[in-house]
Parts: sequence; C-alpha cells; structure tokens
Amino acid sequence: MKDFLTEDFLLQNDTAKKLYHEFASKMPIIDYHCHLSPKDIAEDRVFKSITEAWLEGDHYKWRAMRTNGVDEEYITGSKPDKEKFVKWAETVPDTLRNPLYHWTHLELRRYFDIPDILNPKTAESIYNESSEKLKSTPFTCRGLLRKMNVEVVCSTDDPIDDLKYHKQVKNEGFEIKILPTFRPDKLYAVENINAYTAYLKNLSEVSGVEVVNLETLLQAAQTRVEYFHENGGRLSDHGLEQLYDVDYSAEQADASLKKLLSGSELSLEETQQFKMTVLFELSKMYHAKGWTQQYHLGAIRNNNHRMMGILGPDTGFDSIGDFSQVKALSKFLNALDSTDQLAKTILYNLNPADNEAMATMIGNFNDGSIPGKLQYGSAWWFLDQKDGMEKQINALSNMGMLSRFVGMLTDSRSFLSYPRHEYFRRILCNLIGTDVENGELPNDLEWLGAQVQNICYYNARNYFGFYE
Repeated sequence: MKDFLTEDFLLQNDTAKKLYHEFASKMPIIDYHCHLSPKDIAEDRVFKSITEAWLEGDHYKWRAMRTNGVDEEYITGSKPDKEKFVKWAETVPDTLRNPLYHWTHLELRRYFDIPDILNPKTAESIYNESSEKLKSTPFTCRGLLRKMNVEVVCSTDDPIDDLKYHKQVKNEGFEIKILPTFRPDKLYAVENINAYTAYLKNLSEVSGVEVVNLETLLQAAQTRVEYFHENGGRLSDHGLEQLYDVDYSAEQADASLKKLLSGSELSLEETQQFKMTVLFELSKMYHAKGWTQQYHLGAIRNNNHRMMGILGPDTGFDSIGDFSQVKALSKFLNALDSTDQLAKTILYNLNPADNEAMATMIGNFNDGSIPGKLQYGSAWWFLDQKDGMEKQINALSNMGMLSRFVGMLTDSRSFLSYPRHEYFRRILCNLIGTDVENGELPNDLEWLGAQVQNICYYNARNYFGFYE
C-alpha cells in the first residue's frame, strides 16, 4: 500500500520520477489563460480567510457542495467564512476520485505546508492555520504567484476594459508579467437586443468610433485590438458553443446590424451569419498583429434557469454540450488560410468525443511557417483531470506532435490553483516514463528531459511572443 500524496505522487516508475523531479518540477509557469482578477493583483489583495481565497468564485467546489446537499447560504450566501469552510471540509471526503480531492490537498501542501487531510475533524485547525498565513506578506496575491514560480499571467478581459490594473502593475515594476487577453464575446452577442445595444454604446465611447453599421463596429474593434496590443496583449479568446456552417458576408452582417439597431430581432440564420462575419474579421485583425487566437468550444451554459435568475451566470450550472464542431471549424479555418490570414490558433474542446477530431484538425493548417502554429489545447474545464489530461495528451501524441504542445494553463479564478500545473507535469512525465519502461521510447533522459521542459515551459515562451 502506498502513502497518499508523497513526493512521487502519480509517478509510477523510476523514469517518470527522474523526468519530473530533475526536469519538469523546476520549470516556471506561463499561465496563458486564466480568470484571475487584475484588480486583486494590482492592489495586492490580502485575503481575510482561506474561504475568501479558496471558495470565492470557484464553481468546481460549489457544484460539489450542492451535490453533497449543502444549502446555498453556505456556498454563495451570507454565512460566515468559517461556517462555509466547515461545509467544504464536510464535503471533501465525499469527493474521492474527483480531481477536487487531489487539488485540495495539493494546494494545502504547496501553499501552506499543511500535510493534513481535510475533513470535519481537521477543519478548524486547517482554517485557522491557513487563514492566519494568508494575512502575511508572502501570501498576498502577488506573493502567491511568486510562491508558485509564475512568470506570466494572461487575464481574460472585455474589449471595453480600460486595462488600468494591468498598467498599474507594469508601472510599479512587478516582476511577473500580467497581460490582458481580448475576449470579444459581447461584440457578437446579438441574441439580447437591449444588452447588445447598450454594449455598443459603451464600445463607441471607449473607442471613439460611433457604431452605426458593420464598418464602424469593426473600426471600433480594431481600435481596441490596438489598445490591447499597446498594453501587452498578444492573445484573444472566444467562448462559443460551436462555429456555424453557414454562408456569411459583410453585406449580410451589415444589414443584420442595422436591423438590430432599429429594434428588430434577428432570425437564427441572421444571428449565425453575423457571428461568423464578425469572428472572421476579428481573426484577420489578430493575424495582422501576430496574435494567437483561442477557441473554447462546446460548453452548454446556464442550464438551470431558476438558479440563473437567483445567482446569475458562471455560478456552476454549465456542462458538456454535444454540438457539431468539425465541419464548420474546417470551413472557418480554411477561409482564413486561403488568403494566408490564419493567425496562430489554439482549439479547445469540452466534449471528449471531439478529442481526435480536434487533434487532427490542427494538422490541416500547420503550414511550416512556425512550429506548432495550430495547437490542440490542453484538457479544459470538465476535462482538466487525470483521465482527461491523459486522453488529451494521447490524442495529440497519436494524431500530431506532443513535442510542440504549449502545455498547461489554469483557467481558474483562484490564486490557489497553480498546483494544477504540477498535476499536469506529473501526468505528462508518468506517461512518457511508462513508455520508456515498456520499451516504447529510448531511455535517453537528456533528450526526454528536454522534451518535457519544452512542453512545460519553453514552447509557450517561444510561441506567444510575450518577451518580444
């Protein structure tokens, strides 16, 4: 019987242990996609308790607590922090075989040096010790990033954001790069007329371009792309159920926008055509700036309308969708590639049924211009656990080139989520080490160690252009 969470956690053979401890573990972290608060970093927030740092905004934990019968007052409600934490401690033992069980104990050990198992008996002592540590300088938001050897953080930001906190961090000389990512989902969210027209008014104000038609919408968007670029932005990100297999044109989109601005709703076909037109034009802007575009595809969001009305979006009521992905994605990428305006692209799928399809799609548009121009993105959201990571790594290895992969990200709102990179690195090293032990790869640690370090760090460093 093996002990739990030892230094060789998830490492099942000697080669895996050497690859992790001698090569992977010391690599810095480039977190090229997350949802951390730039405001918290700029103000170097001090968390009042482990509850604030751990449970605030973490819908992974919220879903588990609800499943365990915890009342919402102890999750997103007004109960005291300590009582909320105790409810989480009561839930943790019942998360066995869920990644939350591993993440919880990795985070307690890596940040707070607490080796105890979290359960109702240990809840009070762990709450007191971790909360007290969070009040000291090494545990402020900036200190937590330093503790995990983070080198770059890319937040997720709306085009109308003024990026004042990114500027503040840079002007203060903080050694970790805090960079914006252009997330333009609201630029084409035309389903709600009132919300969309209100957004366009804000866009007009910040861009200095009055949006009255498609041409001015794209001019305003270009202005914001330039603004993000001036402030270190080198990525865009798009959260979509799917791309659409429809014919689209600027003329159609212009007519649709004018129709919408006159107060008339768009048909389903008009909505899809408009979205695809705007995405297409944005993608050409990204290519011109040398950016990387990211597409997170396949989530079906806000399924519980009753709870949506009470708590709002992004509160733990999303799941894997079964949308058709491949044909429309191929059509979209091909249209951009036909004029050599396809930017560096990362594709993420949420439905594991799409793994091999995504892994093969990238090979269609890797044109030799740069290594790994198109990427099959890391296991995302419901898939960023041991089984999901292994399947993503295996699909990429079988269908493409794992050696060119830009590696893991956190996709988290919590400053305590960085052990997910350790989790990924251990899984990666174990898979490669197992191949060596099985005689499927040469026992050449220098070569394999370099490959591991590339996947964990150097590929991302060279790919995104953050250091130019």
